[in-house]
This record gives sequence, structure tokens and C-alpha cells, in this order.
Amino acid sequence: MKGRWRRLDAQTRREIIRLAASGLSYREIVDALDSSLGTVGRVIRGLGGVYRRELWVVSPARLSLDDRVEIQLGVGSGESLRVIAARVGRHASTVCREVNHNGGRAGYRALVAQNAAQDRARRPKPTKLASRPGLCARVVADLELRWSPSQIARRLRSNFPDDPEMWVSHETIYQSLFVQGRGELRRELTRCLRSGRTQRRPQGRGVRPSRIPDMVMISERPAEVEDRAVPGHWEGDLIVGKNNRSQIGTLVERSTRYVMLMALPDGRTAEQVRAKLTETVQRLPGELWRTLTWDQGNEMAHHREFTVDTGVQVYFCDPHSPWQRGSNENTNGLLRQYFPKGTDLSRYTQDELDAVARQLNGRPRQTLNWLKPCEVLTKLIATTA
Repeated sequence: MKGRWRRLDAQTRREIIRLAASGLSYREIVDALDSSLGTVGRVIRGLGGVYRRELWVVSPARLSLDDRVEIQLGVGSGESLRVIAARVGRHASTVCREVNHNGGRAGYRALVAQNAAQDRARRPKPTKLASRPGLCARVVADLELRWSPSQIARRLRSNFPDDPEMWVSHETIYQSLFVQGRGELRRELTRCLRSGRTQRRPQGRGVRPSRIPDMVMISERPAEVEDRAVPGHWEGDLIVGKNNRSQIGTLVERSTRYVMLMALPDGRTAEQVRAKLTETVQRLPGELWRTLTWDQGNEMAHHREFTVDTGVQVYFCDPHSPWQRGSNENTNGLLRQYFPKGTDLSRYTQDELDAVARQLNGRPRQTLNWLKPCEVLTKLIATTA
């Protein structure tokens, strides 16, 4: 085979390939070049055959059919990829990828590679969700549980480690929801996503002196709280409802991101919050309660009584420093999917809040290597029992 190829000069081989790719039959090529039918057939078969299709017009940034022909001729004659790349005016890594992705040195065929590149370049392409109904149904079910696309994508890889057909990227999910013309996911499912903004909005809170006695500031908090290695360190806050007349207490454990919610239907006075916090602490083993970090809201004015009752030391953030309770701030943002601003929060019972907390604790979290907070907490309780 190689010997027969060497009887043809390179320019004749190139012309045979160009004419065949343009749609001419073997007989028409023979007449155009005054060659034999056998010679034309050997050239075309050696390049992988010709598909009767219109030539793909590519940009100068992409490899053309002529470039791929030069690559195959060079590979067939034993030239190095650097020499071939210099001749076609490309970087050596471009030629290396082209050869490796299309059969290697032994199996590279110019027309096969050209047709494969043309197929990859066709747009629009059907998304993975459109072609796999089972995967699409799973994504829809998780979105309805208010999981984020990133959580869904990473959990699918964890649940189906040996089945790449059940994997999908978070970007594909977002595009299926938002990009015009992609209707794999119902548009109303966007309500299940955590709402975001294109830019930050200033909060404009005024400065007011705190009226909480004997505050212990966050700067005095033990160093072990910062690295999240030791469980039992919590962050807390209130989210308020319509006209600032209703509220819910939120607690999140720093190392596990486990969430607990507190119903406060009758108000948020210091005594009401202290009593509800004390009741909530009793729901988990004492080893999981070490400290509580809160902002300087007056609802924590009875923090000393709470510490005496529970043994949990309360620390206070600096004014206007929500990042010092980053886990709790993130949780409050997630909760706005369930309790949008302007909602009357007093109508929710403790059982209903517990159901929301279970759903949050059942979401896989990137910070937990895509485990669920409930899974991590269960392991902790088992080791401390």
C-alpha cells in the first residue's frame, strides 16, 4: 500500500482528494486528471472514503481539509508533528490533538477527521436532557426539591458513578431553564431556583448603639470555631416577614451546615427568643452545642440567662458585619425561596418549619463534598453516642 502511494506525487494525491470531496464520482476524477480508476480508488480508500456532502466552509482559525490532508501525508511519511505543524502553519499542540483525537498516527484519515469535525460543529445541538428522558425526569424532581443545579450535577455523579449517561453539568441545566429555544425543562421550574441579582444593592442601615448588656464580642470566640473542625458551633439570626410584624428564628451549625428553624408567632422580644432558643437546644445532644454567634439585635438581650440555662456561650458580631455569620447569611438566602419577602411568617407552624428544615438538610452541599447536612450530622451523633 505504501509503495503504491509513493508512485503518485503529492500534488496529484491532493487533487484527487479535493475533487472527491467536492462531489465528483471516481470516473469524473479519472477523466479530470487522466488517471486510472484503481489509482483514484486506492487514494480515496486510504483516506477513509468520501461522503457525498457539500464542503464545509471553515474559518481560518480551524483546520481545513487541505490542512488535514497535509497532516495525513506527513504522518504517513513518518514526519514529526512539529515538522507537519510548521508546514501547515499551526502550533504543534494543535496538530498533536488532531492526530490523537482521530485515530493516532496509525489510524489518522483526513476525510474521516474532517467529517467528524463538521458533525461536532453543527448547531444547534440537542442537549443531554433532551435526548435522555430518564435523566431529565431526575433533574426536574430535584429542582422541585429546590436543589440548585450545582447540587444536582454533583449528586448525580455521586449516585451514578459508573453511568456517565446520568451525568449532566450545572451549566446544561441552567441553559435548559433560561436560554431561548431550549425547552427541555419547564420555564416555571425557575421558581425553584434561588433568586439572584445582577448587582448588589446597598442595605442602607443606620448606625444605632446596642442596648445589650455584657456582650462578648466575636473577637473573643475560641480559635476552634474558625476552622470548622469541631462541631457544636452555631450561628443564628431572625428573618422577618411582611411589615416587620412576623419572624422566624434560624440556626445553622458551622461544620455540618445543619439547619434548625424556630417558630415565633407571638413576637420577638428578648424573653420570647430566649425561651424558644432554650427549647430548641434540647432537641439535639448537648455535645453538639458549644457556642452561638448572633448579631447585635435586641432579641438577644437575655443572652446571659440563655447561657446559664443551656451552657451555650453567646458571641456577638461587629456592627454591620454579616460575613462574620457567613453560614447563617447563606442559609437565610436559601430560606427566601420558601418564605419570600413580604410573606406573613406568623402563619407557619413549627411542624411546617421543621419540614422546610428537613428539605434544606437533605440538599447536597459543595462545602461538604456534596454530602447532605443530615448525613454528616448523623455520623457525628453516632460517634458521640
